[in-house]
Amino acid sequence: MEICPDTDTAVRGIADGSTVLIGGFGRAGLPFALIDAVRRNGARDLTVVNNNAGNGDTGLAALLAAGAVRKIICSFPRQSDSHVFDELYRAGRIELEVVPQGNLAERIRAGGAGIGGFYTPTGVGTLLAKGKELRTIDGRDYVLEYPIKADLALIRAHRADPLGNLVYRKTGRNFGPIMATAATLTVAEVSEIVPLGGIDPEVVVTPGIFVDRVVVADPAPAEVSA
Repeated sequence: MEICPDTDTAVRGIADGSTVLIGGFGRAGLPFALIDAVRRNGARDLTVVNNNAGNGDTGLAALLAAGAVRKIICSFPRQSDSHVFDELYRAGRIELEVVPQGNLAERIRAGGAGIGGFYTPTGVGTLLAKGKELRTIDGRDYVLEYPIKADLALIRAHRADPLGNLVYRKTGRNFGPIMATAATLTVAEVSEIVPLGGIDPEVVVTPGIFVDRVVVADPAPAEVSA
């Protein structure tokens, strides 16, 4: 595990065409500093997996506005302040895959757990099941969903120790723990790095074995109150 001096170092090596898992639920737990570093890095044609498609003009929305994202996989693409995504989508400049939130979480978890796929009733009988395998089990219809794995995961945690063990702050603990397991390279931005032993092993949420790089970055204002 590497402790990086800055966020630009933390995202070095990201390649064009990468699939990137980005933690956060709206603004809560969104790794703003790492997203900004990816934007500065200049990688293009990214596939981004997030709960939504960006808020306002910062964070994920700013990455979309920079033209770095080819496709987004999310549950809530349109909100009152998702004007950046809305304009790009209407102009045909970004692809969208809508995934129900529970399915999204389970597809990411399956990717991290090495599960080849799973059957779920969510989406059966809707456009979201078009072209997917259907199976009837005990009289109920299910649709087959496949795991999501990524080249890179960017997550926001509250604290880390020198081994990369992570704990989160309140609602900042959303998609981060499962995303950390489902990527080839996981980068965590944190408010502080405490000495070894500074995190009780009983409260570790993401074990350091899933974390490759850690960088200290100031939290976004939303996280402070989340």
